[in-house]
Amino acid sequence: MYFDTHAHYDSDAFEHDRDTVLAGLPGQGVTLALCPGCDLDSSRACIALADQYPYLYAAAGIHPHDAQNVPPGYLAALNALSYHPKVMAIGEIGLDYYYERSPRQIQQDVFRSQLALARSRNLPVIVHDREAHRDCLEIVRAYPGVSGVYHCYSGSLEDAKTLVSMGWMLSFTGAITFKNARRALEVIRWLPLEHIMLETDAPYLTPEPCRGRRNDSGYVYRVAEVIAREKGLSLEETAAVTMQNGKRFFGIGEA
Repeated sequence: MYFDTHAHYDSDAFEHDRDTVLAGLPGQGVTLALCPGCDLDSSRACIALADQYPYLYAAAGIHPHDAQNVPPGYLAALNALSYHPKVMAIGEIGLDYYYERSPRQIQQDVFRSQLALARSRNLPVIVHDREAHRDCLEIVRAYPGVSGVYHCYSGSLEDAKTLVSMGWMLSFTGAITFKNARRALEVIRWLPLEHIMLETDAPYLTPEPCRGRRNDSGYVYRVAEVIAREKGLSLEETAAVTMQNGKRFFGIGEA
């Protein structure tokens, strides 16, 4: 049984069959999934979906693409959303210097403000880091009381070791099935099992051999297959360990 720790079911890509896809997850062996927000509206949409399905959870946050469009009072709004019982993290937050749809300084300021919020709420964070490794790690290290996960990890082995030393998690998508995934596989081979989580980043990053199709949590087993191979585990062991890692990280099932 799998935990897809990062899937954007509020996306327009699921507009025509969202309920069918979500209702069908348990039948595909996906017993938990988490939908992260990218702005206030999508955070609210993820929470509304989580209210409909007992196995779906949510996170609330401002993605770096949307940082320059935050309304006044966005932190107060995020804080209010964070008290919803199905909100398990602040996210998706971070830096993106690849597309740079928001100016870097604004991305950094909004990132810092959300890390501070997570610290005040004692919630973990879900971090997006694309082509911003140095700045992202520098900012994260400035908030030592915050725990988090680098989703769709694309950094170096050296940075992975730093994050693990801080108690952080790394999560991997179908991108590790691609031919150019050598660096990610190197990280996975080194990474302690208790720091690994699975995700799809649906509807994006559909794994091989289905690349090009819309992604959903039904493909998360493809990610588990690669991790099982690289760690010398069975698929069942990988599913069980990553399930427990995700539940522990997000505090799901705790009293």
